Amino acid sequence: MNADADVLERHAEMLHAYARHLGAERGRSVHTRRAYLGDVRHLLAFAAGRGIEEIGDLRIGDLRAWLGSQADVGAARATLARRAASARTFLRWAEHTGRITSDPSLRLVAPKRHATLPGVLRQGEASEMLDLAAVRADDADPIHVRDRAVLELLYASGIRVGELAALDIDDVDLAQGVVRVMGKGAKERIVPFGAPAGRAIEGWLAVRSRLVGEHSGPAMFLGRRGRRVDARQVRSAVHELLSHLPDAPDLGPHGLRHSAATHLLEGGADLRMVQEILGHASLATTQIYTHVSVDRLRRSYEQAHPRA
Repeated sequence: MNADADVLERHAEMLHAYARHLGAERGRSVHTRRAYLGDVRHLLAFAAGRGIEEIGDLRIGDLRAWLGSQADVGAARATLARRAASARTFLRWAEHTGRITSDPSLRLVAPKRHATLPGVLRQGEASEMLDLAAVRADDADPIHVRDRAVLELLYASGIRVGELAALDIDDVDLAQGVVRVMGKGAKERIVPFGAPAGRAIEGWLAVRSRLVGEHSGPAMFLGRRGRRVDARQVRSAVHELLSHLPDAPDLGPHGLRHSAATHLLEGGADLRMVQEILGHASLATTQIYTHVSVDRLRRSYEQAHPRA
């Protein structure tokens, strides 16, 4: 048995209990719970490598060394920030359940995450992408028809790929032009979409029955085997389509979300309205898109003004 496996076996009961705790917490996605549990396993293995077999023997210096070791091998700031949060959540739980007498993570400071400007399509590139999706959908292949609807809805609404994959048929109101989305933290919101997306969705619903299978249920978007579409399939569709546009950046579904937000602001939308559409808890998260728009404005000014 290797060292990591030995550590996991030694702490198996505690890890199972912590996994149950994470599963019972409202508002944490499956992805987040899986990441947090993986981070704890990583921490325990690191501690064992330093001769620490009981979590009660962990000190703040050990936690800092753990994060530092990951920074040394090039871990992204976002990863380090999440792992620090994972450690705090785990050790707070361990103290609450009596597994440790004091929480060494109270003074653990995560590295600050730098807000980076997201990559976006230009409005002309977005139109080219959707025009190409429409042309491909004309061959009546239900996957191409689905992909057109998926791309139109992602760009029109700015919803997350996971939110799109989770949609049921009843979540989309074609008459009102809105979609009901269950976002992060199990918060529901209503997001509008335009007529082009509505027509693409109608086209998809007309051929959806050709993919329906035993496990389709009420899922809005289906894969070839009749199951609910997943994020990987959506990412593949976006990347594949954009690969046919020589000047467009290689973006995934999140790039379409960034593009939708940026184009809304460039069109004069109120920042708080964009915040509501995107489902951001904080206005500060939405404000990054104003930087994208200002950056574009500056480039256009410098190209056009004689005294720029």
